[in-house]
Amino acid sequence: MTHPAIQLPTLIAHRGYSAAAPENTLAAVRAAHQSGAKWVELDVQLLGDGTPVIWHDADVARCSNGRGELATMTWANAQCLDTGSWFGDGFSGEKMASLEAMLALLNELEMGVNMEIKVNKGRDPIALVDRALPEMLSTLPPERLIISSFNASALSHCRQFASKEQLALGVLFGSVPNTWRAQCEAVEAFSVHPHWPRLKRTQAEAMHRDGYHILCYTANDPSAFHSRWEWGISSVITDEPAAFKRFLDSH
Repeated sequence: MTHPAIQLPTLIAHRGYSAAAPENTLAAVRAAHQSGAKWVELDVQLLGDGTPVIWHDADVARCSNGRGELATMTWANAQCLDTGSWFGDGFSGEKMASLEAMLALLNELEMGVNMEIKVNKGRDPIALVDRALPEMLSTLPPERLIISSFNASALSHCRQFASKEQLALGVLFGSVPNTWRAQCEAVEAFSVHPHWPRLKRTQAEAMHRDGYHILCYTANDPSAFHSRWEWGISSVITDEPAAFKRFLDSH
């Protein structure tokens, strides 16, 4: 066995079921589970006091009732924020999720996670990996965890914590560069995560031939994506897992 025995689902709920609940929250992961999703994609980064939290942006303006950069925030500050009411009244009072709380929920629901090491501008990838990865490795079984990042330093540092037999790493790309293969080989990657509209068929077929799983993000129109499945795609990361499932079930 060269990698953890991961049973990849066809559909992975992006930031939880983010079309149905506020992204990257415990509520979004519960909604994904209720919709039948077996895996979610989430983002982890550090607050200024070193607390690992599930959050995408560098600041809190878009997805909360507050303002401020994560880099200057403490856990106590963060827990004063309402991270749900921006999405809908039914989510009023939802709090920013700590990594610890999210991992506990994923275990409770027996869900897998593609966790992106989210290195926003000016933040330290090594500090983030040092703080967040050991907690993930000790809490989740290897067959329910993929760690991905755009940041090569973060992925390289992740690999120092665990062999490819114990930790699946995914390399994220916007446009896939000519150096994609070398980048994957450098970290003994399990998977490649390209932005789906920019992925070329020749690239996908080469990745598939080389034995990499391909997880495309973020596809929300199942009919527009449909022809891509024959390229050897393993999974789609989507805001709309239920709509995607309905489409695939009917085709």
